[in-house]
Amino acid sequence: MSAQTYHDVLTEQAAAYGDKLFARADSEDGPMTEVSYAEMDRRSRAVAAGLQQLGLEPGERVAIAAPNSVEWLAFFFGAARAGYPVVTLNVRYRQRELDYMLAQSGARVVVSAAEADGFDFIDFYRTFDAPSVTHYFFLGGGEEGQRFADLLGDPDDFTPVALDPASPAAILYTSGTTGQPKGAVLTHASLLASARAQAEHTEHGPDDHMVSLMPLNHVGGMTCSLTASLVTGGGLTMMPAFTPTSALDAIEKYGATRFGGVPTMWRLMLDVPDFSQRNVSSVIQGTIGGSNADPTLCRDIDAGFGGVRLVNLYGLSESSGAAVMSARDDGVDKVSEYVGVPLAGIEARVVDPAGIDVVPGEIGQLQLRGPSIADGYWQLPEQTAEAFGDDGWLNTGDLVVMTEDGHIALRGRSKEMFVQGGYNVYPVEVENLLVSHPQVSMAAGIGIPDPVMGEIGRYFVIRTPNATVSEDELIEFCRGELADYKVPRQIVFVDELPMTPAGKIAKAQLKERS
Repeated sequence: MSAQTYHDVLTEQAAAYGDKLFARADSEDGPMTEVSYAEMDRRSRAVAAGLQQLGLEPGERVAIAAPNSVEWLAFFFGAARAGYPVVTLNVRYRQRELDYMLAQSGARVVVSAAEADGFDFIDFYRTFDAPSVTHYFFLGGGEEGQRFADLLGDPDDFTPVALDPASPAAILYTSGTTGQPKGAVLTHASLLASARAQAEHTEHGPDDHMVSLMPLNHVGGMTCSLTASLVTGGGLTMMPAFTPTSALDAIEKYGATRFGGVPTMWRLMLDVPDFSQRNVSSVIQGTIGGSNADPTLCRDIDAGFGGVRLVNLYGLSESSGAAVMSARDDGVDKVSEYVGVPLAGIEARVVDPAGIDVVPGEIGQLQLRGPSIADGYWQLPEQTAEAFGDDGWLNTGDLVVMTEDGHIALRGRSKEMFVQGGYNVYPVEVENLLVSHPQVSMAAGIGIPDPVMGEIGRYFVIRTPNATVSEDELIEFCRGELADYKVPRQIVFVDELPMTPAGKIAKAQLKERS
């Protein structure tokens, strides 16, 4: 199949599936609003027409920070089909993060939740100063002219534009070891290639219905859930947020054939007191992704969900989603040991520090190449060259072992990153914030094992002389500046930090202490 754009696929699927259910999600019309393929096509054309009427030129960026919703879907599809790359922002971001990402991306339009998790975004944006932003629209509130409905145009007024499938469709910010987030540029071609490869590998079809807990600003939501459903003609229920009870309710109510979540979600669902009375027999495939999975958890899922086909996976923003998934005949033990095999079209190799291939079974850095790999980082040529190179190989930074038959097992994460409740956290970003506090001299963070979250952040802090700041006060300080999944769970005050001969903090010793 030749490369396509979202406009091409939306048009084709609306014609092919018409009134068939495409997606179900919360909306301004009410909870769990259902939209067909034809209706999503119409709604996205209304968004596209509205953005064109604002005078935006193709290629100018637009941004959205909102929970999963029908409006989120319509905005993403509408902007993408009109040629406006969408900067997808986590609704948990706060001023420090939004300041940087909106300025760095040069976004012209922002669509935001009016309120989320007790945070008043309308009030926040009244004093927000992003030079590039010319228009704000709010979901669930806002003054006349600033409501999401005010953005919408007449669907018939949308003028399709000639788009190159290699042009950007989305920019997803991923935290980096420098402390500044980097915007991975995902093209129409890369996102659709990733979704199609996943769908083919897992035999995802039009009769399937997926219940997804993943946020749409994340590739797990955007590609593995949303776009995979779009290209297959399947149905999708997007939950606004995760609770173990609501996830089980949705599986039962909507007859989900597919469900995906990080290990934390699965464990919490299995631990619901009435789980044994739940009817989850409709689920034929369950995805557990993001790391080597706990064998006990995999066996518990297999038993609790009646022999469901369990699939592990590995992917990152820079690969537009999953690039590695469990082979179709992998049993529970293999799923727990390996993240899988490369998907069709994806090349994978394991190299030593000099870039030379290692022999099967030896540890090395995983590199990936293929049509789903991102087109670098937005406006960051040096970081792009370092990560993607001149030969198309993406340096993931993750240490792995690959067997002769292509199965890949993770052995270490990129540099110091850890995964807290399914979200990647780079300690340096939090460390930089901590040392900006007037009573903090130095800070060093590591991830430590946690039975529920997988890992949590523990930060070792040296206070300034005569400082009185407490652990709770520093955690609250971080809470006001960072997304909640980045906020430290533990702060340990120390008089000194172990150092390497080169004068760097010896984090390996901190891990040994923990």
